[in-house]
Amino acid sequence: MKRLAILGSTGSIGQNALAVVAEHPQEFEVVGLAAGKNIGLLAEQIRAYRPQRVSVQDERVARELKASLDGEPPVEILAGPEGAVAVAAAPEADLVVSAMVGAVGLPPTLAAVEAGKTVALANKESLVAAGPLVMAAVAANGASLIPVDSEHSAIFQALGGQSREGVRRLWLTASGGPFRTWPQEKLDAATPDQALKHPNWAMGAKITIDSATMMNKALEVIEAGVLFRLPVSQIEVFVHPQSIIHSLVEFVDGSVLAQLGWPDMRLPIAYALTYPRRLPLNSEPLDLEKVAQLTFERPDFKRFPALRLGYEAAKSGGTMPAVLNAANEVAVAAFLAGRLPFPGIPRVVEETMAKHTPAPLENLDQVLAVNNWAREYAQNLVDRGVSPL
Repeated sequence: MKRLAILGSTGSIGQNALAVVAEHPQEFEVVGLAAGKNIGLLAEQIRAYRPQRVSVQDERVARELKASLDGEPPVEILAGPEGAVAVAAAPEADLVVSAMVGAVGLPPTLAAVEAGKTVALANKESLVAAGPLVMAAVAANGASLIPVDSEHSAIFQALGGQSREGVRRLWLTASGGPFRTWPQEKLDAATPDQALKHPNWAMGAKITIDSATMMNKALEVIEAGVLFRLPVSQIEVFVHPQSIIHSLVEFVDGSVLAQLGWPDMRLPIAYALTYPRRLPLNSEPLDLEKVAQLTFERPDFKRFPALRLGYEAAKSGGTMPAVLNAANEVAVAAFLAGRLPFPGIPRVVEETMAKHTPAPLENLDQVLAVNNWAREYAQNLVDRGVSPL
């Protein structure tokens, strides 16, 4: 039986991970959970899975959770960033599902790696902001990273342990989001409600907006370069509206391997939890006759400049990807709050990047300092108002 700690348990990935656990209770024991402030759902999870310890956003939320549980079931309740790190590094956990959203997930992810854990990685921001540091820690501590993002899981499966020297290119697929066919002038008035209506995937708000801007694909390009040790010049993006092919690997002999499946996050999560085994899941088999047609198109960098910014950040390297990620987090939050127009999201990111001189990555404190600077600068841009790109 594998013992799990799940960071971000009340989010979309966390809930899907627990759904896999519920389907195969003989395979897993949940020993730790970390969440934000969704006390109601977290309390339900604690009662259902009886972890030894949990962590929440802050001390106020911890007090409310304790009062809600009233001692049953017994559980250690921690709070703040230190609490999430404690859950991630707890000795009783064999595998840590890293599914917190944003740069806040970096310290606990790194803590799990430094503790030598197997990490099922859904927090792409860890590799975007501090990829070389994380990968060095993986090597130094005998840890393992198994990707959970559907695109990176697809590449991981298609590579099948083959040598990276045999790879010509990686192809990340993108749905194109809800605005794929919208005219440019209509994007200026796009609302949060419209942006949150993803055509294929059910995800959290932040990643859904990232899909609408294609920033999620920008982050995934950077993550793929770090995870699979390839320059971004060998990583390309295709828009694939059906979301059936999750990514492809092109080899130097001309062969191309792809991983296909319905858009269901339980599939890559389950694979990461039991790799190299596969679990049977209560899911609909892929019906190619029902799919009928698979189409592909090149992304429009002019309509979706976030993808261009991702490539630029990757090529700059060092601390620049951390700036890209931090500025985007602020801009997305401002858009969801009605304080920034949709085209203002990449504008805030680009202006913040333009003010930063990248430096080589040295340590976690440096990354967190850069993250804080970028967030503050981006917030100032939001407060002043920015014009679209």
